[in-house]
Amino acid sequence: MMDQEPEGRDRKVQAVALDPADLPEATGTQDRNLGIMLVKQAVEALWAPARMSNADRQEAVNAAVAALKGLAPTDALEGMMATQMVAIHNGAMECLRRAQLEGQSFEGRDQNLKHATKLLATYARHVEALDKHRGRGQQKITVEHVTVNAGGQAIVGNVGAGANSPRAYEPVKSPLALPDDPSPHAQIIDGAQFARAERLKKPIPVRRGGR
Repeated sequence: MMDQEPEGRDRKVQAVALDPADLPEATGTQDRNLGIMLVKQAVEALWAPARMSNADRQEAVNAAVAALKGLAPTDALEGMMATQMVAIHNGAMECLRRAQLEGQSFEGRDQNLKHATKLLATYARHVEALDKHRGRGQQKITVEHVTVNAGGQAIVGNVGAGANSPRAYEPVKSPLALPDDPSPHAQIIDGAQFARAERLKKPIPVRRGGR
């Protein structure tokens, strides 16, 4: 007894056109066999029922190749990541489409939305991994010139924005001058306390006409 073919599987081979000149730009590799395989994998991950016409199938292939080009892979690794991202995107959108079908049950809608959420989260992780591979995951700040005024302090090194990093805009306080310090720094005192002390001072008696 032969196994039955899954429902929706296209039993008739339908040919689609693919320009070999698109392979390097779409897959990031100059290897023709690898390029064809990656494009084929991206296309076969599309939802393409048997009733789809040749024209619609060709448009789907062209759209997949355009999506690969849009990700602009620069090597084989990025080409494989781009292929996965195109497949993940199409899978997520198909789940969202099925969730909105007329007459869809609550359970079917819920399952499709959950699958779409997982696929979209996976897609976001692929974007982060691709940015990291391309060196765009972190920002680097280079300080070329620093001016420090008298009494100030400068920090030389990497300054981050974390909780334990020094605050970039915190004013630098000058050290207070001690009474015997000959430096020109003015001593900072509380004006209210100074005025109160002046009022509490007792007048010095002045004697007149004798010692």
